[in-house]
Amino acid sequence: MILQKIEELLREVSNLTAENADDIEALRLKYLSKKGEINQLMQEFRNVAADQKKTVGMKINELKQTATERINQLREQTAVAQNAQDDIDLTRTPYPIELGTRHPLTIVRNEIIDIFQRMGFVLADGPEVEDDLHVFTKMNFAADHPARDMQDTFFVEQTATDDVTKNILLRSHTSSVQARVMERQQPPIRIICPGRVYRNEAITARAHCFFHQIEGLYIDKNVSFTDLKQVLLSFARELFGPDTKIRLRPSYFPFTEPSAEMDISCHICGGVGCGFCKHTGWVEILGCGMVDPNVLELCGIDSKVYSGYAFGLGVERITNLKYQVSDLRMFSENDVRFLRQFETAH
Repeated sequence: MILQKIEELLREVSNLTAENADDIEALRLKYLSKKGEINQLMQEFRNVAADQKKTVGMKINELKQTATERINQLREQTAVAQNAQDDIDLTRTPYPIELGTRHPLTIVRNEIIDIFQRMGFVLADGPEVEDDLHVFTKMNFAADHPARDMQDTFFVEQTATDDVTKNILLRSHTSSVQARVMERQQPPIRIICPGRVYRNEAITARAHCFFHQIEGLYIDKNVSFTDLKQVLLSFARELFGPDTKIRLRPSYFPFTEPSAEMDISCHICGGVGCGFCKHTGWVEILGCGMVDPNVLELCGIDSKVYSGYAFGLGVERITNLKYQVSDLRMFSENDVRFLRQFETAH
């Protein structure tokens, strides 16, 4: 009779199932606890005839081992299922997540940096919240220069140390990075300074209160305007195509002398004349010139030994030329419809 009951329990425990930890604990209590069915069989074992004790004892041990193994197996299966469930992010959107793309300004900025790095220029960086000394004074701006006026510059605060008053402002050009590099490093210097700058201007389709610049500086012995022209010609042809022509028009900047503005032949009409270039065949892209000796001296570099050139261009301006974006505000409004147009740009 007891052997028949053991056989039935063997078949029963071999087919045990459970959906969670509570079900497994209930099975353990039913079969393996002190009041469980296997322990009750041990109580009945006392009344088994002596000639059957060996056979019955072996069967009870087999039953206990089978029940233990099956419950442990169910416990492992439930743990694996629970871990898999825990890995599910319940906050994740049910819709497929689309891959983004680089911003058009980033695409053009990286392309410009890559061109100049291949020419030997090194990246330099500096703070966006600057002082009047590095933004204006060391760049040879006169004390009454209009750029210092509140109408052009975002002034943050005034600080006074050792009877010296210092204006803190948002940099209006990345030339302040050049000043800081020249302060701490003697020539040769060959750097490009990409970064965001700020001007107190009304926001329109053609102007913004912040934009992005990349300025370049090269200082060494016997640097000439010819060196500057060749570097800018190589840059223009790398960026806009091998047939691109340039022209340099005399201009004025406080930190360069002589100074020039550079135009490129319109890459849309090939220089013939169109609406984009206002039928002139030329489009302005940057300002440049030989570093003024006063700037070198103010930054601690001997202008009688060293000379250099500098140039600066607006990333938004170049991006407009490459992609014909008519409204500058589009670059900062995060309109997905606009940004998706550049998915295949790079």
